[in-house]
Amino acid sequence: MVKVLRYCFLLVVAGCLLLAHPLMAAEGITGNLVNVNWLEKQLKNADVLILDASPAQIYTAQHIPGAVSVNIYDLFAYGLGGMPVAQAEQLYQSWGISSGKKIVMYDPGGTMLATRLFFSLYYHGFPAENLLILDGGLFKWQKEGLPVTKDTAPAPKRGSFTIKKLHEDVKVELPEFLTASGDPVNSALVEALGADWHFGEVQAFNKAGHIPNGILAPSADFFNPDRTFKSPEAIRSMLTYLGIRREQQIYTYCGGGVAASVPFFALKFIVNYPRVKLYPESEMGWVSDDRDLPYWTFDAPFIMRETNWLQFWGGQRIRTFMDTRVSIVDVRPAGAFNQGHVPFALNIPADVFKSNITTPDKLADILGPAGVNASNEAVVISGAGLTKDSALAFVMLEKLGQKKVSVFMDSMDKWAQLGYSVTKDATVVAPPKVPHDLSIPPTTYHGNVRKGVIIADPMSTQGSYPKIFIASGKNVPAKAQDGNVVHVPYTDLLNADGTPKAAKDIWKILAKAGVSRYAELVCFSDDPGEAAVNYFILRLMGYPDLKVLVM
Repeated sequence: MVKVLRYCFLLVVAGCLLLAHPLMAAEGITGNLVNVNWLEKQLKNADVLILDASPAQIYTAQHIPGAVSVNIYDLFAYGLGGMPVAQAEQLYQSWGISSGKKIVMYDPGGTMLATRLFFSLYYHGFPAENLLILDGGLFKWQKEGLPVTKDTAPAPKRGSFTIKKLHEDVKVELPEFLTASGDPVNSALVEALGADWHFGEVQAFNKAGHIPNGILAPSADFFNPDRTFKSPEAIRSMLTYLGIRREQQIYTYCGGGVAASVPFFALKFIVNYPRVKLYPESEMGWVSDDRDLPYWTFDAPFIMRETNWLQFWGGQRIRTFMDTRVSIVDVRPAGAFNQGHVPFALNIPADVFKSNITTPDKLADILGPAGVNASNEAVVISGAGLTKDSALAFVMLEKLGQKKVSVFMDSMDKWAQLGYSVTKDATVVAPPKVPHDLSIPPTTYHGNVRKGVIIADPMSTQGSYPKIFIASGKNVPAKAQDGNVVHVPYTDLLNADGTPKAAKDIWKILAKAGVSRYAELVCFSDDPGEAAVNYFILRLMGYPDLKVLVM
C-alpha cells in the first residue's frame, strides 16, 4: 500500500513538473515581447531563431551570440510596392525561418527595425504567437551585462517557411488612406515621425509638413528611457490623450513605412486595438501621387480663414442660393464697424465677450438674437489678423460649444485690395419675409458649454499629464501659480501682420521654453486676451489639452 501511495505521489509530482515546464518557459514573455533574461536562457535552444535587424556595421561590432544578421531593407528592393511574395519567401528561408520555430527579433533598442521586420513576417502569414521582439534590444541586453560577440554566426540551415496567405487586413493602400484622411471622426492617421518633420523643419520631399489630419505620435514616444516599450497602461493613456480611440480604424504611417511599424506594433500587439493598419508607402507615396495631394504644416489650419474663402462661403452668392453655414462675427467697436465691414458681418464688440467671460450663458443670450447660429462656423474678424480681441472671442465661442470657430487672418485693407466691397449698411437680423431673403434670422443660441477651456480655479481640472502654466504676456503675472510655469509672450509667436509664425518656428519656440505636448497646458496673463492668443496658437499646432485661466 505504501509503495502504491509512493508511486502515485511520484506520478503527481512528475505531472506537476511537466505542467510547470511550459509555464517556466513562458516566464519573461509578455504577448509578443520577451525580456533579455528569457532570451539569455534560450541561446542554445534550436527551436529559437534570433534575428538581428541592426545595420550591418553594428552587427559586425557586437551582437548577441548566435544571432543571424538580416537586412530589412532587402524587403524594399522592389520599390514602394514591396518585394514580390515569391522573393520574400526565399529571403525568409535564407534567414533560416521555419514555421515551427520561435523567431526573436532585435535591433539596437528603441528603434523601428525590429518592429518593421515583425510587421513583414506577420503580413506574410507567419504565426503571430511565434513572433517575438526582444524588449529593449541590444541596449537592454548589454545594460544587464549579458554577453556579446563579434563572431559572425554560421549561415543558418535553410528554413521551410512558405507564404500561404497574406494578412491583407493590416496593410492599406493610398485610395483607402486618402479617404480616411478626410474622416477624422472614424479614422485616426498616426504619424510616427518627429515634430521637426511634422511641422516642416525637415523637408525630405518636395513639400514640408505632414498628411492632413495626421496625429503626431513619434515612434520614440512609445519607449521608456531604457528603450523597452512603455506599459500598456502608459500607451493607452497616451493614445487617449491624443484622441486616438479604440473603436476607430487606425492607420500608421511615416516617411517610407518603417517608423510606422512602432505604433503599429504597440497598438495592435501591446494594447490590442482591433483595427490597425500600416501604410507602407506612407508620405513618399502621398507626395508622389499625380494629383498633388495637400500637405499641412499646422495641425488645424482650418481655424484660420482668408479673404477668398470668406468672400465665397460667407458671401451673397451662397446666401442667395444655399443655406449658408457661416456666421461672421466682427468684434471691432461699433464706430470702426460702421465705417466699413464685410457684408453680412454681425457686430458683437470685444467688450461683450470680455464682460461675459465668466458668464457664458449670458453671452449665449446675446449671440442668438444677434444672428449667431451655434450650428454654423463662426468666423471672428478683428480687422488685423489674430489679435487679443479675436482670440478671446474664439475661446469664448469654443467654451460655448460653437460647432466650429475660426479667425479671419486678413486685414480689411487686404479685403479691399483684392477687389471685394465693404459696406457701411447695418446687417439686417430679422426673420426672412420672402424666398431668398438675405436677412439673417435671429436664433436661440443652443450651445453646449464645455468643461475646461476657460477656468477660474487652476486646481479645478486634472488632465492626463501634469500641468504646465504658460505666462502669455510681456511679463509673468505677479500672482504666482503653484506648479511648472514657463514664459512664452504671445507676441513671440506672431508675425508683424498679426498672423501666426510658421509652424516650425512656433514649435522651436515652444520646445525651447519647455512646453511639452504631453501636458495640461494652462495659458494665463493679467489680460485674458493675451492668454487667448496663445491658446489659439496651441490649438493651431494640435496640442490636445488646453485651457485659459481667468485671473
